Amino acid sequence: MNITTMTRQYITERLNNKVREDGRGMLSYRGITIKPGFIPNAEGSAEVNIGHTKIMAGIKIAVGTPMPDKPEEGSMMTAAELLPLAYHKYDAGPPSAEAVELSRVIDRGIRAANVIDMAKLFIEEEKVWSVFVDIYVLNYDGNLFDAGTIGAMAALLTARMPKYEDGKVIREGNLGRLEIINTCASSTFAKIGKTIVLDADANEEDFSDARLTITTDEKYIRAMQKGLGGSFYTSEVEGLIDTSFEKSKELIKRIKEAASGD
Repeated sequence: MNITTMTRQYITERLNNKVREDGRGMLSYRGITIKPGFIPNAEGSAEVNIGHTKIMAGIKIAVGTPMPDKPEEGSMMTAAELLPLAYHKYDAGPPSAEAVELSRVIDRGIRAANVIDMAKLFIEEEKVWSVFVDIYVLNYDGNLFDAGTIGAMAALLTARMPKYEDGKVIREGNLGRLEIINTCASSTFAKIGKTIVLDADANEEDFSDARLTITTDEKYIRAMQKGLGGSFYTSEVEGLIDTSFEKSKELIKRIKEAASGD
């Protein structure tokens, strides 16, 4: 029996007995910290830690060209970078499949929650504001999806809105905040054997059979994304939806408190 097989058997047996390596409950998060304003030169930013997972989110707002089918609306684009210093399996170069999936899941949740009123980003004919959300993974220890969504939301809530005057972008002086009309958070569950856990760490993710990320605001499910090759029963998904609303309510509260400086 090789080391990988032994480790999987060890983790699976402990989870079958409702025991996690760090002593958490099956549906509990590790410690979470949110530090807005982490990048001084960005329009908005935040550093987020979930356990030993650390990400940094930055917001850049620039003048762009509207999409052809939405000539009077601005745009939002999300990108994620898995820095080699964060994990020994990450490589420098073009975005990996994992980075693309991470950015798309975060982007889909925020976009579906209508966090930004894109019509408010219209400047004039052929000119709109484009909001760029960049996620940088500084240390990987599982659950990048929830950390990334928390970071993106905290950064957006603290972002300063540039002005456009006489053909110039003004980024200094008395600037208001980017108008945010909704807040969302995600809860990511991993299924290992027959056991489902929230906020899987790196060891748990290594042996996960299926993953489900549920993004909600305080009223509605805004997005769901399943990952990996395994599956969830309908009854399991229904229970996880209820849990996600419970967890997201607390996460949203903490994001708002951090962004407001409370």
